[in-house]
Amino acid sequence: MRWASGLASVAISKFCPLIYGPLKMSWVQLMCYSELAFMPLLYCLSLWGFAFIPQLCLFNDIPLYPKVSDSSFNIFLIIFVSAILKSLYEVVTTGGQVRTWRNDWRIWMMRSITSYFYGSLDVVLNKLGLKEASFLPTNKVIDDEQVKLYEMGIFDFRTATTFLAPLVTVILVNIAAFVRALVVNVVDNDRDGYWEKMFGQMFLSFYILVSNYTVIEGMVIRRDKASIPLRVTLLSGVFSVFILLIGSAILS
Repeated sequence: MRWASGLASVAISKFCPLIYGPLKMSWVQLMCYSELAFMPLLYCLSLWGFAFIPQLCLFNDIPLYPKVSDSSFNIFLIIFVSAILKSLYEVVTTGGQVRTWRNDWRIWMMRSITSYFYGSLDVVLNKLGLKEASFLPTNKVIDDEQVKLYEMGIFDFRTATTFLAPLVTVILVNIAAFVRALVVNVVDNDRDGYWEKMFGQMFLSFYILVSNYTVIEGMVIRRDKASIPLRVTLLSGVFSVFILLIGSAILS
């Protein structure tokens, strides 16, 4: 969060690379600095959008993407597959494994809706004079149990509720949208080509759930000290219902 806050503060200051750098550096260097500075803002906005907007539309039977049979659907498919293959190629060619790529991809999604979001929000509130920047020391002590979980590849969810609640809320909203779409498709027996119209959004929800199955595991399956507390799941459930109700009211 601290790194995200620092980068975002540069992006919306007088030292923004786009306005401060054109006369002082090459365009390639300018683009590199701009990517770093705007990374928290762009990632948190785009990931929050992909986590909720298609799902709310799916929950209300509103298609966003072309039908699978439509040739324009291939554009979205190519973009999605190429993004995954590019990141996988970068990891493998630098000595990493598929497991490393999978964890990096998952952590990127989690970080975008937590650390990047809170870091960007902190900077915006500070610029508006609603909050002063704070840099409190954090506990860096790691106990033996945390080391053991890390070596086993198990997520340790012992962190603040403010970081867990967004993750769990996203998962619950995606579960609700995906399950409802499946039920509607089965009950209506694919009437009016529902599956073909909603496939893109259903696949996106399914992909988010599969990629972040560790969060579902922490909520439902695990019962150790490092799992997601029940109070966080219940609180996130309230947030999820609120989001679905507000989204349905807006889209109806």
